[in-house]
Amino acid sequence: MTQPATAESTLPGIPGRGPEDGPATDVVGRPLPEFPEPPTRAGHGPARIVAMCNQKGGVGKTTTTINLGAALAEYGRRVLLVDFDPQGAASVGVGISPHELDLSVYNLIMDRDVELSDVVRPTAIERLDVVPANIDLSAAEVQLVGEVARESILSRALRPALDDYDVILVDCQPSLGLLTVNALTAAHGVLIPLECEFFALRGVALLVETIDKVKDRLNPDLEVDGILPTMFDSRTLHSREVVQRVHEAFGDTLLHTVIGRTVKFPDASVAAEPITAYAPTHRGASAYRQLARELVARGRIA
Repeated sequence: MTQPATAESTLPGIPGRGPEDGPATDVVGRPLPEFPEPPTRAGHGPARIVAMCNQKGGVGKTTTTINLGAALAEYGRRVLLVDFDPQGAASVGVGISPHELDLSVYNLIMDRDVELSDVVRPTAIERLDVVPANIDLSAAEVQLVGEVARESILSRALRPALDDYDVILVDCQPSLGLLTVNALTAAHGVLIPLECEFFALRGVALLVETIDKVKDRLNPDLEVDGILPTMFDSRTLHSREVVQRVHEAFGDTLLHTVIGRTVKFPDASVAAEPITAYAPTHRGASAYRQLARELVARGRIA
């Protein structure tokens, strides 16, 4: 009996067609393009700001923010991670303790005397920096209500970084509140991690509606850079049906890259490292490198 093709024949970690079956396809049957290694850049900037957004928790926003950032840094891009979630998970994931911060993104957006350079912290990954967050940020949701142009506070705060970085990834909290609206107002693009299960799928329409409102009223340049299926389990028909539904609804906004479910992601989080450093040859690391290449190939990241 013929065995299924290995992960490497199509998407990292995702079974598909092998060379003997013809051209490789993705999980919805589209031809899988070759995503070449991004060309070296002569300098840095101007940065593209990408908001990692989904109002549902536990869909892989923080995992994607950290690992996409690390993969882009491997390809020579200078990357700034902005932890915009009061839980501070992205900060922890790159080795920074939220409880030991003198200054955080909260101070950056609420204190006019604090500059971006006061808050940015280097990580152990070359070319990857972070603006950390902690529970203090939860107070900003209430305090920003009385501010003039409250939806644009983050945009103004990040302006000094645009010439120094190639990509700024904003890890949003799991809600559609004022902090998330700030991230969408600051962003050039939105990347939507979507867990491959039907309850997660139901919330995408609400998120896209919010993105459309921000685009119409606050940020006309905002684009959806892609929908990224996460926690995909190739052994279940359920996962494949969810991805197929997304493709039917959103077409090529669905990315070819799919992030499979693996215990290596929580293991890497415990080690406070991106999976590209913790397990560089693992299929999860390969998947995030492919995501980085795909976004560059699509013109979403220079």
